[in-house]
Amino acid sequence: MSPILIKTIQFFLSLSLLIVLHELGHFIPAKLFKTRVEKFYLFFDIKFSLFKKKIGETVYGIGWLPLGGYVKIAGMIDESMDTEAMKEEPKPWEFRSKPAWQRLIIMLGGVTVNFILAVIIYIGMAYSYGEQYVPMESLRDGVWVMEEEIGDKVGIQTGDKIIAVDGNELESFNSVFIELINGNTITLERDGQRIEKEIPIDFISTLLDDEEKVRFLNYRIPFLIGEVSEESENKDSGLKVEDEIIKIGDDKITYFDQAKSILKKYEGQHIELTVARKGGEVANIPVKISDSATIGVRPGFPTMEDLQEKGMLNIKVETYSFAESIPAGIDKGVTTLSSYVKQLKKIFNPSTGAYKGVGGFAAIGSMFPDTWNWAAFWSTTALISIILAFMNVLPIPALDGGHVMFLLYEMVTGRKPSDKFLEYAQMVGFFLLIALLLFANGNDLYKWLFK
Repeated sequence: MSPILIKTIQFFLSLSLLIVLHELGHFIPAKLFKTRVEKFYLFFDIKFSLFKKKIGETVYGIGWLPLGGYVKIAGMIDESMDTEAMKEEPKPWEFRSKPAWQRLIIMLGGVTVNFILAVIIYIGMAYSYGEQYVPMESLRDGVWVMEEEIGDKVGIQTGDKIIAVDGNELESFNSVFIELINGNTITLERDGQRIEKEIPIDFISTLLDDEEKVRFLNYRIPFLIGEVSEESENKDSGLKVEDEIIKIGDDKITYFDQAKSILKKYEGQHIELTVARKGGEVANIPVKISDSATIGVRPGFPTMEDLQEKGMLNIKVETYSFAESIPAGIDKGVTTLSSYVKQLKKIFNPSTGAYKGVGGFAAIGSMFPDTWNWAAFWSTTALISIILAFMNVLPIPALDGGHVMFLLYEMVTGRKPSDKFLEYAQMVGFFLLIALLLFANGNDLYKWLFK
């Protein structure tokens, strides 16, 4: 099956699940409070529906436009903009006839379900898969800066040990990228000394200028030969795939990142490489260093287990009982939400350049793996669920948060905004959302055409 097709299937499966459950979050409390729900739709049904069936007082259906979904609650000014019904006298079963606290619960139901769903997924993943990560403190000789230009921008050098971001100690290497994006200061250990550096405000923009270089840090790895080029002068030298280079000329080498400067010293010369082979054999191989300071091989990448065996890092595996997975899942949900809020703050600050990373449907679809992997699918679904929860609770008319904002105003002041005001607010919010949708998907199109 095509990788693109696999991504597309996962995207629509995840999106459909999240939309249906979000709308159920509105539907269930509405029914509990005896409020009539006229429609329950997955996707939008502009002009026509792919499927619809009336059960009781509610029409259930699937629209053709996959931009979301909706429940049409009687007596409420929403995206349907059905203002004619609002001109009639309020009926007991209508939304506008219910007490403000009931209307508030109905409006908060969707985002509440989205967050609870994410937490449930994280609980299930903690219980089913546990957690495997590389403790930051286990990196024996610090990190490898693969893209020196980006490393220089943030002030990290190969061999540095990353201690903390914004004063918060980093436990896992996997968290370093998101912490650098969200953070303002970084604490490093270099040559036994602790130093603190400010993360440039436009650091995110630097990363987004070349997204292939986003993961500019890695574990330090030995110089393992992955392939000997057929065009290399050293193709018949005796070098073998999986040989580990431990000495170049008179210089000992532990890590691949040390090779560049050492090879530069020997460019154009004939020297011996000392390599270690599986089984403990050590061999001296005569080679020619090219004028561009290369030996005509491509590096191989050892497994995490190989690196652990060499003592270069440790792999920590956390397993959880069902009881232990509950607080672990809740903590993961809260941490993920907090991280997303920090990212959103960066997006709203033009100086960071983070707005360049705002993406639409293509960006969301690209979050899914191109092979079927349930762990990755559920992890991505949980993240999107948290994003939907937070975005929907923003105080923008036409979103749940806009309705909540007006309801809170009503509860505090005792005065309900007029239907005409709510109608205009809904229209403004709708145009804001359309503008955001065009910007996000325009970003996707720009990256596809020019990057």
